[in-house]
Amino acid sequence: MMDPHKLGATYRGDGRCGFLVWAPQAKSVLLQCDGREAVPMQATNGGYYRLQLEDVHPGTRYLYLLNGETGRPDPASRHQPEGVHGPSAVVDSSFPWTDDAWSNPPLEQYVFYELHCGAFSMAGTLGAIVPRLPYLRDLGITAIEIMPVAQFPGDRNWGYDGVFPFAVQNSYGGPIALKRLVNAAHGDGLAVVLDVVYNHLGPEGNYLRDFGPYFTDRYKTPWGDALNFDGPDSDEVRRFFIGNALQWVTEFHIDALRLDAIHAIVDPSARPFVQELAAAVRECGAYVIAESDSNDVRVIQPRESGGLGCDALWSDNFHHALHSLLTGERDGYYRDFGSIADLAKAYTEGFVYSGQYSEFRRRRHGNSARGVPGERFAVCIQNHDQIGNRAQGERLTTLVDFESLKLAAGAVLFSANLPLLFMGEEYGETAPFLYFTSHGDAALIEAVRRGRKEEFAAFSWQGEVPGPQDPQTFQQSRLAPEESRSPEQRLLCEFYRQLLRIRRQTPALSRLDMERCEAIPLGEDVLLVRRWCNTGKVVLLLSFSRSPSDLQFCCPAGRWVKVIASSDCCWNGQGDMPAVMTSSGESRITLAPRSFALYELSEWL
Repeated sequence: MMDPHKLGATYRGDGRCGFLVWAPQAKSVLLQCDGREAVPMQATNGGYYRLQLEDVHPGTRYLYLLNGETGRPDPASRHQPEGVHGPSAVVDSSFPWTDDAWSNPPLEQYVFYELHCGAFSMAGTLGAIVPRLPYLRDLGITAIEIMPVAQFPGDRNWGYDGVFPFAVQNSYGGPIALKRLVNAAHGDGLAVVLDVVYNHLGPEGNYLRDFGPYFTDRYKTPWGDALNFDGPDSDEVRRFFIGNALQWVTEFHIDALRLDAIHAIVDPSARPFVQELAAAVRECGAYVIAESDSNDVRVIQPRESGGLGCDALWSDNFHHALHSLLTGERDGYYRDFGSIADLAKAYTEGFVYSGQYSEFRRRRHGNSARGVPGERFAVCIQNHDQIGNRAQGERLTTLVDFESLKLAAGAVLFSANLPLLFMGEEYGETAPFLYFTSHGDAALIEAVRRGRKEEFAAFSWQGEVPGPQDPQTFQQSRLAPEESRSPEQRLLCEFYRQLLRIRRQTPALSRLDMERCEAIPLGEDVLLVRRWCNTGKVVLLLSFSRSPSDLQFCCPAGRWVKVIASSDCCWNGQGDMPAVMTSSGESRITLAPRSFALYELSEWL
């Protein structure tokens, strides 16, 4: 059994390089370097071929010739300088790291900032992120989450069409650029999360099928052929992808991996692939955060209890419950949401659907996550999916007013879960985030265009879907330069900064305990949230009403001091909320439309 760390080209210094490839379907494999005469590789057990060559240096181009025929890039290539159809390049994995003092923070301290490398800056490179790290740190972000960087066709793509899992996208700057970014992030006190895709590979430039049984026809995914994680020869397929995960953690010092759409990974074996991967990654000191729409608590339960052992899970239910209240949308999957009670359940249990009937799915959905720690759920009001998978890619900024944006921020950042911001959210970016590609295959381009249009059939969104292949679609999705922000955008950014500071410094908010969180609907438009710990209590009032709300509610007797209110004049609101709220066991207060107010207990009465 081969060590997956050694797959591909391993530069050993002094012009020596080892090559290892799994190609069980080939009768022979030859290695061709920089146009030199091809050299036969030695067959070993399990379908592996190996070779060590002299006079090979970083940057050397190479291909594998299977059965003496057309050359193919290395499935475990670390660099594709000429794109997915070009030769692979030898890489020196050594790097002058300066992050020895860095320690991965506890998961409950994570505040995610999701970004797309190409759209985050006008340069569209990993290196261009580095100058913005101090801004993110000062905002209150603790972890940047980078959308997939595995090599994809062309130079613009969301990243979920990657075909070389080990290679960092050449147009982003390649492997050295990613290491420099991680090193700089750690120097600025920021963790780095990387989005990885193990449910499928993209169609263009996907040569793995020529080497071995990486795929299976027993299952299908919406995006391409499913990977073979449970059939014949699946042990080696698992080693390939788990080796890839460990590469990011060990060689690139990545602190956490976000696994894309694990509900599309079908593996009924006794030890599922995701469970095996999570255990391997955690053993290296990194976290595993899963995306799944199954509402299955087993994803985040320990493997000893029959779970997959992931550390956290994206909570789509929280987003859908909040989005439907803010926008009034009820199409598609929003059909299952829209009540204050939905948001209340998301606050206290993580899943809104925990076994009841889903109208959208036309069946019962989910199981209970009651009692699960709050840091097991990552929540948001916007992410790449929820914006980019709209027909016009509209951000929340263009769907609701300024008061609703502030309300949404408070609802997420004062939850008992891990908050995630999508790039530009903190200042109300108005540019859309559209789906974009740069494929080279005409039939594929047309299939993607048609597929996107069909995907939106369940929604009543208007207008033509922007063509993913059109370069303008990508250009429209880039963040506006900081200097072009309006006064209102600057104010919203400061508002986010204050909310994150309050979250960090208030014990009842920084402790992520959903069992010490009560969420009580007050009528149809207002939610009362009480959170507490041994050293403090807070009351959060959230109004989704379009008119003022005169509230009467139970509240522990005491003197409650205002921490922040979104309707205060300093935040361009309609008027200042009372600085003190005195309760004798019951309180009365008037909440402005589309606003929230946070009060902290200062003394008992």
